[in-house]
Amino acid sequence: MLARVSRAGYYRHWQSSAPRREETGLRDAIQHLALANPHYGYRRIAALLGREGWRVNHKRVLRIMHDDNLLCLRKAAFVPATTDSRHSWRIMPNLARGLEVTGLDQLWVADITYVHLAEEFIYLAIVLDAYSRKVVGWALNTHLRAELAIEALEQAIAARRPVAGTLIHHSDRGVQYACFDYAALLAAHQIQSSMSRIGNPYDNAKAERFMRTLKQEEVYGSDYRDLADARLRIGEFIEDVYNRQRLHSALNYQSPVEYEENQPRLRHGVPHVAIANMENCY
Repeated sequence: MLARVSRAGYYRHWQSSAPRREETGLRDAIQHLALANPHYGYRRIAALLGREGWRVNHKRVLRIMHDDNLLCLRKAAFVPATTDSRHSWRIMPNLARGLEVTGLDQLWVADITYVHLAEEFIYLAIVLDAYSRKVVGWALNTHLRAELAIEALEQAIAARRPVAGTLIHHSDRGVQYACFDYAALLAAHQIQSSMSRIGNPYDNAKAERFMRTLKQEEVYGSDYRDLADARLRIGEFIEDVYNRQRLHSALNYQSPVEYEENQPRLRHGVPHVAIANMENCY
């Protein structure tokens, strides 16, 4: 007997109090992570807990987050038209459908969305590596002309320097992607163009998914003063939060940058596509 407590009594007390202490500690950890990452669901919170040394499954995390009202809220987005596919430019075949991407810079996906300021819309064009989900190029401006998409593509090419003839670029059928200036830039770097089937958002699901994440985790909670403010804050979200910090379930709960650092730069050779239409974009 130690300190007038029997060994059996001590273990009975430990068995009853230790789980309560563990539960309290886990709840504190979950609350801290949920408040620091308000748009994370229970699976990503469970992944973060694992990184901090907790051994807990996602079902228990879901129960605790439900009990403590910590489950993130989703806001439905209104999406105005950013794609005009009623044009005379050449529509390229869909090369991305069913493609098995096995490495970086084999398939890029591109898309455009809107951001609502107090008195106007501005527009964001992105280029995303389909393998790592990293945004490799982006541009933000007040117009939907082809220069917007071209700026994002030029940034991606400068950052990644893809090997000629090894990369497919996939987008919707919008005039920004189909017109000569954009197609000529792809051709100059021997990047093969691919376009979605008409009216099928699933063909460009990875780009659409990024846009939804951007709206839910950055845009909806922000009140941008003007274009410059939006460009600064959205840029910080893309470069610092999404690319470097945000955990992706498809990447084994790693960020895109972290995932890329752990991957070899495997590539597929793809045939070069010539440009058929030789008129300028408007």
